[in-house]
Amino acid sequence: MADMGAFREAVAGWAAGGPGAPARELAVRLPVRAVVLLEGPSDAAAVGALAAGRGRDLAAEGVCVLSMGGAMGVGRFARLLGPTGLDLRLAGLCDEAERGFYARGWQGEQTFFVCAADLEDELIRALGMTRVEEVVRAEGDLRALHTFLRQPAQRGRTPQQQMRRFLGTKKGRKIHYGRALVEALDPDRVPAPLDALLTSL
Repeated sequence: MADMGAFREAVAGWAAGGPGAPARELAVRLPVRAVVLLEGPSDAAAVGALAAGRGRDLAAEGVCVLSMGGAMGVGRFARLLGPTGLDLRLAGLCDEAERGFYARGWQGEQTFFVCAADLEDELIRALGMTRVEEVVRAEGDLRALHTFLRQPAQRGRTPQQQMRRFLGTKKGRKIHYGRALVEALDPDRVPAPLDALLTSL
């Protein structure tokens, strides 16, 4: 049975220059009503964790959460999936530095939300450094964090900047903490861009 993962793969292949028919067929068969365009897998992990925490199954609702592998491709994905392509509703979340790619690539009345710096920054500020360090300890990474903080390059950076950098130092860590930090949030402390994105779906 086809699932949302198959649709994601079909769209990725289409965006890379492959045929569009598989994505079109799956969009109808599943059916898909909306696509969330995200820069990377850590953003997708965070969105999925927040949805699950609120008792929502986005795939069952016909919502595809799609990691594009960078913001520069958003225009291509919007053309394929938005009004000029499959005519699906689009939503998105991006870093402040990537706002221009989304603004140029977006189509029609679609909606995207912007993080002040990036999603990790939003989550760290929402939780506070003490709570973030508790999460790092619970995930078994406190020793690695302390080793990282002793590096000369970290001198002069704020604790928040250091933590953001730490989350990106090991393959898969940003994805893991995208989920773990969201799961640690109090319901009323969800960063505004992430909350607004999920509410819009």
